[in-house]
Amino acid sequence: MTSIRLATSKDAASILDIYAPFILNTAVTFETVLPTVENFEHRIISYQQDWPWLVCEIDEDIAGYAYATKHRERAAYQWCAESSVYVHESFQQKGIAKALYNALFSILKYQGCRNVYAGITLPNAKSISFHEKFGFTKIADYKNIGYKSGAWHTVGWWELHLNLHSDSPSPPIKFPEVDTTFLKTILQQY
Repeated sequence: MTSIRLATSKDAASILDIYAPFILNTAVTFETVLPTVENFEHRIISYQQDWPWLVCEIDEDIAGYAYATKHRERAAYQWCAESSVYVHESFQQKGIAKALYNALFSILKYQGCRNVYAGITLPNAKSISFHEKFGFTKIADYKNIGYKSGAWHTVGWWELHLNLHSDSPSPPIKFPEVDTTFLKTILQQY
């Protein structure tokens, strides 16, 4: 059975199993040291103070996860988030990333998020195509911004508008304050 649900700190080891190969073998993430399970437990809890962190579970195995984080710390950025999605290599090309992003963006829209940003280490045609299918548009390249695995890497930035940019916007709804009935309805759709 497949389901999308909210991540909990108990998912940290399974999530780290998915993330570790990206840290150790690629420049997809600029993280260079494998975090501890305890560090990931803390991340899940702290990120969910503002935005959602979701997992896709298939027959009790975590197949993938997606989350949003603050784009920047200053108050004027509070309507913006960055998104990430990772899928275990055994479960790729099964629509899991799409389902996770659909659920994530529905929640972010409900919360009042205006812009979602995705940073993609280049080249990465697969990720670019995936994000552009969601309506992301490229806005910038940060050339040679990160050094990992013996090389300098460029990160391209894509953005997606979720809500209108109105005058005098209300602050976004913090994730713990999102209506639980709404969450259940969204998560059951995917």
